[in-house]
Amino acid sequence: MAIDISPDGSSPERAYNEVILKIRLQESIAKFNPSIPYEAQEEALKKVLRSDSPNLFQNNYQFHKYLTEGVDVEYRKDDRIAGDNVWLIDYANPENNEFLVINQLTIIEGNTNKRPDIILYINGMPLVVIELKNAASENATIQTAFQQLQTYKQAIPSLFQYNAILVVSDGWDALYGSLTAPKQFFVPWKSIDGLLVADPDIPQMEILAHGMLNKKVLPDLIRHFTLFHQNEDEISKIVPRYHQYFAVNKAVATTKSATSHDGDQRAGVFEHTQGSGKSLTMVFYAGNWF
Repeated sequence: MAIDISPDGSSPERAYNEVILKIRLQESIAKFNPSIPYEAQEEALKKVLRSDSPNLFQNNYQFHKYLTEGVDVEYRKDDRIAGDNVWLIDYANPENNEFLVINQLTIIEGNTNKRPDIILYINGMPLVVIELKNAASENATIQTAFQQLQTYKQAIPSLFQYNAILVVSDGWDALYGSLTAPKQFFVPWKSIDGLLVADPDIPQMEILAHGMLNKKVLPDLIRHFTLFHQNEDEISKIVPRYHQYFAVNKAVATTKSATSHDGDQRAGVFEHTQGSGKSLTMVFYAGNWF
């Protein structure tokens, strides 16, 4: 169903300078955290909306912690102050999350007016930004799509404070990467089910949409497969390649089965090829246990 949520549209939900759909996020917070008082829920929302640093990547890191660890709040319970976490995504029940795809969202920041091609919202939060180029145009390249995203990061940084994944496409090829990744670290997602590499005659955007941008994989990728590395004042955000994601989940499932009460205590061998990113794969594997 198509709706117009712009300030002057048929179903307005935001001002032009707002990138969070606050009502949708409020409703999700209430649904996922029924035992937490309303005032504490509102305090969590205020934290999500706030920018604590002039540095975009620091703000993105803080928001990622909110996504994956919950937003810490305090409230009075009986005769004491209780601490708790407000969850923004339902990881236990992925189908419980609201996915909303918005085309040509107008964002005004300062004196700048920009319209990213597609934004995927989860529970009112703009987690995926997709830049598409027309395949019929000779200037439609992955590089021009990537450069457009770099321009957006400078012009409307408030949108990217909440970003989990960036996607660029020239109409056939499609690559994804993190907020801090240079062009050479944008890669294709090559499998829909994790069992087979998809048919090369299928557009890569279709494979990526079905294989990664779905209610099961995307929240899992955000929570268990996104890393931050800080070197002095520089932050790098790292997301997995498709083979790392599927291999680690299979390895975790096999390990749990082998180490269960009735398991044979043999989890098997994790075999890597040269250049497959084995160090990061092991980090993702370890991170899945916490």
